[in-house]
Amino acid sequence: MSELYSKAQTILLRKKYIGPSCKVFFAKDPLKIIRAQGQYMFDENGEQYLDCINNVAHVGHSHPEVIKAAVKQMELLNTNSRFLHDSIVDYAKRLSETLPEKLSVCYFTNSGSEANDLALRLARQYRDHQDVITLDHAYHGHVSSLIEISPYKFRKGKDDKKEFVHIAPSPDIYRGKYREDHPDPAGAYADEVKKIIEEAQKRGRKIAAFIAESMQSCGGQVIPPAGYFQKVAEYVHKAGAVFIADEVQVGFGRIGEHFWSFQMHGEDFVPDIVTMGKPMGNGHPLSCVVTTQEIAEAFSASGMEYFNTYGGNPVSCAVGLAVLDVIEKEDLQGNATRVGNYLIELLNKQKAKHPLIGDIRGIGLFIGIDLVKDQQKRTPATAEAQHIIYKMKEQRILISADGPHRNVLKLKPPMCFTKENAKFMVEQLDKILTVLEEATGTKTERLNEAGSDSVSDSTIQVGENINKKRNGLYAEKHTIPGKRIRT
Repeated sequence: MSELYSKAQTILLRKKYIGPSCKVFFAKDPLKIIRAQGQYMFDENGEQYLDCINNVAHVGHSHPEVIKAAVKQMELLNTNSRFLHDSIVDYAKRLSETLPEKLSVCYFTNSGSEANDLALRLARQYRDHQDVITLDHAYHGHVSSLIEISPYKFRKGKDDKKEFVHIAPSPDIYRGKYREDHPDPAGAYADEVKKIIEEAQKRGRKIAAFIAESMQSCGGQVIPPAGYFQKVAEYVHKAGAVFIADEVQVGFGRIGEHFWSFQMHGEDFVPDIVTMGKPMGNGHPLSCVVTTQEIAEAFSASGMEYFNTYGGNPVSCAVGLAVLDVIEKEDLQGNATRVGNYLIELLNKQKAKHPLIGDIRGIGLFIGIDLVKDQQKRTPATAEAQHIIYKMKEQRILISADGPHRNVLKLKPPMCFTKENAKFMVEQLDKILTVLEEATGTKTERLNEAGSDSVSDSTIQVGENINKKRNGLYAEKHTIPGKRIRT
């Protein structure tokens, strides 16, 4: 495929015409990607990169079945969603069959942000309550209503927390308030939500919703402890509020054993509203809110019509149906389990070998590598994480980091990721960690903890052997296994 502009010209044109707050991966040396296939992306020079972060291309980049479905429908009809067409009801039926029985009413939208915004409207209309409980470090979307409930974003700006927003601690049993050695971390974290509800009610406020990603992505690949969501739902329902499960990043079989991540909590937990997006259209803008008949009727009773010009249009629904077909035909859920288990096994071997790895957590193809400068103190290794990302890029592997300290390497590859891909990725990570640890030695804890855009390759000179001899600071410390959900 020929380029319209050289890479240098593209960068200059972005600076002129694209908003400066629109960031790109690898800011110091951004990649120019001109095509992608499966789990691979290709730059303007034809170099192949292993994509470990694109959870949008859920069934693989440029999947032929998805493309064929889109083209076939576009040749026939695409129109305003007010007209009757069969694909919207066919798709809604297929989606509802993957969910618990009571979740049966669909509202189609175009992005995860739109879906979460609509979920808030549904929740607030249901009981005519206003307040929202969100998790610390959460991110739910870029529209104003969601920035207000996304500490991951609003704490970076000048906006103060709104009075109707209440922040519960992230249920992180590795570096959170209650850790893996606590006798009941699920109960302790849920009690924090209960306290928030009680304090809000004392001030005359009414809770409309508790919203959480089924597994926190931007928060650092956090997997809630078993039983947490059940207890939170009990407190939330008692307050007359609803539980919103945000599956925008983690749904559609990513965890392998279940189609939806909230299902790993057991059949006795069912959210009142589920939102979905990103992987839903494999790159096509498609998202959805699914809720109960009771909540849908309360929303309709307001007298305000819900209308979305493109939400649920024929082409979007055809694409969505094709994605569901591919997940089933190619057994991508099974692949997520097999490859995910293998990858976690390989990474745990690296954890035993490398003092920089503090924790490996994950289910299926949703995995986090928490990097630390001190095993006992669990000091976040932020600069090291950013350094590793760039070094992996040099090896043609694309990963990213997130979490409150941007020290958690996150892996959310397309679902067609293979064991060979996993082995190659871990081998390269092993080499980079080995060189980094030998180069920094006991000096690791003094590295600059700047953000990814400010960390230069000169921050850590891996070619210079500062101190090859390790000491007791890096002895592996084995912790008590956490009460994480096992699938």
